[in-house]
Amino acid sequence: MGYKTLCFGFSCVLFAYCVYSPVPENIEEPWKVRFMDALIKETSLVATLFENIGLMKYGEVFSTLTTVHLTKPISDENITVIDTNFRDIPVRLYLPKKKSKRQRPAIFFLHGGVFVFGSCKISGSDDLNRWTANKLDAVVVGIEYRLAPQYQFPVALEDCVFVIKFFLQDKVLAEYGVDPTRICIVGESSGGTLTAIVTQLLQNDPEFKDRIKAQVLIYPLLQIINSYLPSHREYEHGPILFRKMAIKLVALYVSEDTALLQAALRNEHMPEGSRHLFKFVNWSDFLPEKYKKNHVYTEPILGKLNASYPELVDSRLSPLLVNDSQLQSLPLTYILTCEHDFIRDDGLIYVTRLRNAGVRVTHDHIEEGIHGAMSFTRAPFFLHLGLRIRDKYISWLEENL
Repeated sequence: MGYKTLCFGFSCVLFAYCVYSPVPENIEEPWKVRFMDALIKETSLVATLFENIGLMKYGEVFSTLTTVHLTKPISDENITVIDTNFRDIPVRLYLPKKKSKRQRPAIFFLHGGVFVFGSCKISGSDDLNRWTANKLDAVVVGIEYRLAPQYQFPVALEDCVFVIKFFLQDKVLAEYGVDPTRICIVGESSGGTLTAIVTQLLQNDPEFKDRIKAQVLIYPLLQIINSYLPSHREYEHGPILFRKMAIKLVALYVSEDTALLQAALRNEHMPEGSRHLFKFVNWSDFLPEKYKKNHVYTEPILGKLNASYPELVDSRLSPLLVNDSQLQSLPLTYILTCEHDFIRDDGLIYVTRLRNAGVRVTHDHIEEGIHGAMSFTRAPFFLHLGLRIRDKYISWLEENL
């Protein structure tokens, strides 16, 4: 009886939140968005409670729930799906069955989850990669990189770099019938972080320079320097991705020190001597006027954090920190941003900086968009918006890859 009462009480709280939680006026299917937003916030509350009583760490709650949505490598009439390892790193391959008259493109998919949870094998990612492989007649490689806090920065990045370099060997490309001139890296959310960094690193590596034809960043996270961008203030409470959860999970990728989290929430986490980096993420210089609104630019406060975290000034964690000369050589780029997204401005700043550097950029901004929408393409978490975003991304690849 106690368990049933607890579940009933939880359900009532969730329902009440759905009824009274505000969402932006132009969001489609607002009841679905309210429900998903409430579910995420309730999960964060439970995770905080479990961590406080020593039952389970905050990130573990999210990663445990991810396992509910994992899929088996089930092939269909069009695509062969295989789980394998490239050396020690798990990958999921999507291989078109029909014979091709020419070599196929290859797409590396880097999933989101704020470096702490997520998988290329969850239902949303599996559906997307299967669809991509079929529509584009492409080999798709989902990378199951290791996650924080067990594996902190830069392990996830190193896993992705290793898999892509391994696959780009001539013998591996030949094994899968891949055209070495048609290689693309795709990432959503924190997977977009990794995509941007991997692309930068490979372009700066003489052995792999110009091997990547295109990069795709879907509502990407691109910096942790300043936690008070306009979108951080406007969407502090979401929907879907909200300030405290996002910053806490990103902090776990660097350290489990709660002092770092608290400092980042106050925008006081950057060390002395890092002011020269602020110019790369100064939203007052790079955001289009319509997004500046009445916000006033303020710099992060320096030197408040006693511990030293050199990762905070590393461009392998914040790809917006590279200078313009490094951006100039980047490949064809597609960036999709959503209006109602806590990290909207990261993508908008990168669009401006890439264009200023002469990079060919296609930018789609979804006015009614929310963070993570492309993951919500299967019942019960189904949004028509997710399908539209998927189709935009696929259409761009069809034309450019």
